[in-house]
Amino acid sequence: MPAVFFGHGSPLNALQRNRYTMAWQNFGKVAPRPRSILCISAHWYTRGTAVTSMNRPKTIHDFGGFPQALYEVEYPAPGDPSLASRVIELLADIQVAADASGWGLDHGTWSVLKHVYPQADIPVVQLSIDGSQPLAYHYELAKSLAPLRDERVLVVGSGNVVHNLRVMRAEGAGPYPWAERFNDSVRSRLIARDHAALANMAALGEDGAMSIPTPEHYLPLLYVIALQQAGDSLQFLADGVEMGSISMMSIALGAGLQNYSGTASRGGQIQDD
Repeated sequence: MPAVFFGHGSPLNALQRNRYTMAWQNFGKVAPRPRSILCISAHWYTRGTAVTSMNRPKTIHDFGGFPQALYEVEYPAPGDPSLASRVIELLADIQVAADASGWGLDHGTWSVLKHVYPQADIPVVQLSIDGSQPLAYHYELAKSLAPLRDERVLVVGSGNVVHNLRVMRAEGAGPYPWAERFNDSVRSRLIARDHAALANMAALGEDGAMSIPTPEHYLPLLYVIALQQAGDSLQFLADGVEMGSISMMSIALGAGLQNYSGTASRGGQIQDD
């Protein structure tokens, strides 16, 4: 299986048809069909590490101030307790809690998967992010998940390379210079496979400090690139900075990626008729 990082942006993307959601949809159409999905979402940020282990995860509407239609969205994908057990086995060096009822699927997961797999017929498990640990810890931890790619599990990271809500501009406004520079820097380092720099907060500099004032949206990217193998290609599914300070970069890595995206250009959105 490939591994994929989605820049999920606003929860409203769950209801919209734009160049980002179309890129996600196209990935789902052309990627090999997984038996299960393991998602690392920015929105399950915990002390310690946990994995969902219920048979029927609930759809969590973990946001406020949006139209009622968004709160009515359900993503009734089944869970996969056997995958949860496998994740606990692979991460045996740390203590991973099996969450059978507390969490479910948050919007970092379902707002994207609603486009990638709209039938919600593939089991989904979430792995939490331990917010007490530095970037390099997560990169090294994720390497232990590599066998899942050979077990037909699609590992998904969902966050944003640039995510600074405190300084967002009105929709349609151009990116801040620091946001564009950081987004371009991450792109260049991904192409160069400079994972060491991407997993080192100090190496990200002042642009990084502005772009990811808190790391939870950036960390899912590290879980994906940690799984990159020597023969893997890298595909940019979509890119662009929205509302001044939200990067929508999405990437896939794996073999035979040439057909995964035809919509990675920057600029304008495709509106519903």
